[in-house]
Amino acid sequence: MADDSTPIARWRARMGLSQRAAAEALGMSLSAYQEQERGASFAGAPREASRVLLLACAALEAGLSPIGASE
Repeated sequence: MADDSTPIARWRARMGLSQRAAAEALGMSLSAYQEQERGASFAGAPREASRVLLLACAALEAGLSPIGASE
């Protein structure tokens, strides 16, 4: 069962993406994405999602493409 306690986890659930697909959509490695979704590093240190990452999630949810991406 997915942990939906972080904004990133809730975003992925709304989008219906796997962690790997979410990481790819955001241009991140899977391990970096997993840390963001958990809200903690693999070492256990708290990790808060950056405003840039949250805005990227919102843009993807709105159907926007990255600036300069060919359509």
